[in-house]
Amino acid sequence: MAKKVKIYDEAELIEMFGLERLVGNQEHSLMKEWTVTSTTLNAGEQYWFDLITKNLDQQISGWNEEMLKMNFISPVLLLGHIQETKKYKTYYESTIEATVDGHFLKTKTDMMIATGILERPKTPYFYFQEYKKVKEPKRDITAQLLEALLISQENNKNGKPQYGCTVTGKIWEFMIMEKKTYCISKYYDCTEKDDLMQIIAILRKFKEILETRLLDQEN
Repeated sequence: MAKKVKIYDEAELIEMFGLERLVGNQEHSLMKEWTVTSTTLNAGEQYWFDLITKNLDQQISGWNEEMLKMNFISPVLLLGHIQETKKYKTYYESTIEATVDGHFLKTKTDMMIATGILERPKTPYFYFQEYKKVKEPKRDITAQLLEALLISQENNKNGKPQYGCTVTGKIWEFMIMEKKTYCISKYYDCTEKDDLMQIIAILRKFKEILETRLLDQEN
């Protein structure tokens, strides 16, 4: 018999697992390291940046979820150098589960970066959750990402921090979980070009962190 899956909100997860919640780019050393960064674009990248930001503030509110992914999120991830390599892959619409401190958790991830073989992920390091609408989302997007990070902690069993990102409409936020503490970054409005450049810089910084510190030696 399949286990019954309960949908939790963020407050419930804090209480269930004794979590500490921090907010802000300076409130956790790993968040500060990740988000206090910068980058530049070459000529080709600048072309794509200008293309996807043209009239973005007028268009984004009219896009449905799939239009947002294809017209904007996908090119931003490419500009952020979030691409597959021989060491890790990107997986979409994957369902993950684990029993954490006696509580069964199960959630579907929009995208994750993980080691793996073909279509089977092995060790996840980053989760990306996205909702189009700011009002009345399908569920608490922060809680959904938090569940994914808790599940990865349990399944990975390597003591390494977990990273993630949520997108709600035009707002991007980044999250780190280390042991029982999680930190949510300041929010970034992707329709503001300075904020979008920072989003790209943060994604590129994660790639550096992943390849230099998070990947297991055997991978």
